Amino acid sequence: MRLKLILALLLSFGVATAQDYHKWDEEKLREELGELADATRKVNVPMRDGVHLSTDIYLPKESPDPLPAVFWRTPYNYNTLSGGRLVQAVEAVSRGYAFVIQNERGRYFSEGEFEILGNPRTDGYDTLTWIAEQDWSNGHVGTMGCSSSAEWQLALAAMDHPAHAAMIPMASGAGIGRVGEFHEQGNWYRGGAQRTLFYPWLYWVDNPLRAQIPAGLDRETRERISGYNDLDTDKPEVDWKKHLAFLPVQDMLLELGEPPGTFEELIARKPGDKRWYESGLYHDSEGWGVPALWFNSWYDVSIGPNMALYSHARENGNDAEVRNNQFAVIAPVEHCRFWGLKEKTIVGERDMGDTRLDVTGEIYTFFNRFLPGGSGAVAGTTPKVRYFTMGANRWSEANDWPPEKAEETRLYLVSDGNANSLYGDGRLSFEPPPAANTDSFVYDPMNPVQTIGGGDCCNGGTVIPGAFDQRVIEARADVLVYTSEPLEEPLEISGFVDAVLSVSSDARDTDFTIKLVDVLPDGTAFIVDDTILRARYRDGYDKQVFMEDGEVYELDFTPMTTSIEFQAGHRIRVEVSSSSFPKYVRNLNTGGNNVDESEGVAATNTVHHAPDRLSYLVLPVIPR
Repeated sequence: MRLKLILALLLSFGVATAQDYHKWDEEKLREELGELADATRKVNVPMRDGVHLSTDIYLPKESPDPLPAVFWRTPYNYNTLSGGRLVQAVEAVSRGYAFVIQNERGRYFSEGEFEILGNPRTDGYDTLTWIAEQDWSNGHVGTMGCSSSAEWQLALAAMDHPAHAAMIPMASGAGIGRVGEFHEQGNWYRGGAQRTLFYPWLYWVDNPLRAQIPAGLDRETRERISGYNDLDTDKPEVDWKKHLAFLPVQDMLLELGEPPGTFEELIARKPGDKRWYESGLYHDSEGWGVPALWFNSWYDVSIGPNMALYSHARENGNDAEVRNNQFAVIAPVEHCRFWGLKEKTIVGERDMGDTRLDVTGEIYTFFNRFLPGGSGAVAGTTPKVRYFTMGANRWSEANDWPPEKAEETRLYLVSDGNANSLYGDGRLSFEPPPAANTDSFVYDPMNPVQTIGGGDCCNGGTVIPGAFDQRVIEARADVLVYTSEPLEEPLEISGFVDAVLSVSSDARDTDFTIKLVDVLPDGTAFIVDDTILRARYRDGYDKQVFMEDGEVYELDFTPMTTSIEFQAGHRIRVEVSSSSFPKYVRNLNTGGNNVDESEGVAATNTVHHAPDRLSYLVLPVIPR
């Protein structure tokens, strides 16, 4: 059997992930690609401003007909195709597609200056035009890729290029600015608190001192140079677990000897800064012009914005064909691990059971509908949303997100005044509290609560994403713990989980965090999802309103997003604190700019629960 067929079977049954290929068979994959395709490398594709982007084209051999194209765009090094890019090149060409891969502007052999997301609105548009005009092209292009290779596609979809026939964005949250209740500005923020994942990412990717070859060289010379110099960097390793604690935050990369760059520009922006709306991010004020198959995952960095954007595209597509051809798959894995769905899938420390899904088959079933000039519609029996329900460990289907049958159910935080730690008296109840009580804790930014698991990625190894036991955290006195009674029967929640807290503080500004946890009969407490809100942004991200000592405020958090069935005998748990570090930048509690400060102060923070001051979650319960 040919190697590509063997690989397709391995992928279908989850035996290997795309990230594993380099360990054992990349040499054979490259040999097969050479047998299948004619390659033209280091083509200078012109942009409207005169900058040229380095592009490689792989065409199936002896194919006389005009070809549809699969277009993959990346800021990363593909001078030697490897990993998922190599696999997808083989898959595309073997199915009769051209495979086109391009470096973003300012990266490797592409000219120009790097800008995060790589000028997707113009560079992406101009490249689609160029592809459609080639003699070998049939004028239909599908974009695909994961993470950075998906994020640029979102703003491009708003431009509705006539050649952009279909798209497959996978884990694309960092391309989303504002959508619905989510104002994350490309994963830079959550609830007004900065996320740290881009700090190590920018250290590696944003390199103003990068090596470049002279402009004006012919393609053959550029390809010859690429044979012995891939223009990659070899920066010093950084202990990010230690360095992310550096203060002030704004000088974190300068402290490493880096010249000023993208980090210093973005760290100075507030979440409502107008400059977020002038970049390559997609915002929900825009339309949507392209059929899409979305791949997302529960333990990724931005599952909430991704699912909100999926619903936005369903409702705001430019025409009925676009609106009716939005499909989503949500897997119980980490960032870009869609080819790791296998018979026994462990995510963090939790066994998710059999998660198998033929991801490659799904991709090309979708592309085959739109790129060769086919029917232009997906089969009517295909579910709009396929999502994995954790706990029950099964694939589920729905026509919308949240599932249309979800019923909002409140779960109230209750205590006798001592919910501090796992050993306190915090409780969760489906009935509101009969009397008033409060729970207080001291949040010291110099001794923050540690992040263990959850949804994250790309953070320099500081946080391992996934379902991990939270009991070490729950033993702290600065963590309020509220736990339900053991469930008598399974309870499934699928959708957005809203959270509301009534709070007060003796600080002008502080953060509050909420975490949803599944507690097993043996006490293991697996994180499901979490969220955070910086109190100064409680009335909107375009303003800052500080707290006054003694006043009680209602905080309405950015929703959590999940599908999980809490099994009979399990308990539902909610943790409340004021930090999750290093996932989020610590609030120093001063009320200042925070990123330019080096010293913090402790804050006494209080959660209220009373008939007139409620603290609760809104669960999207799926009736049995």
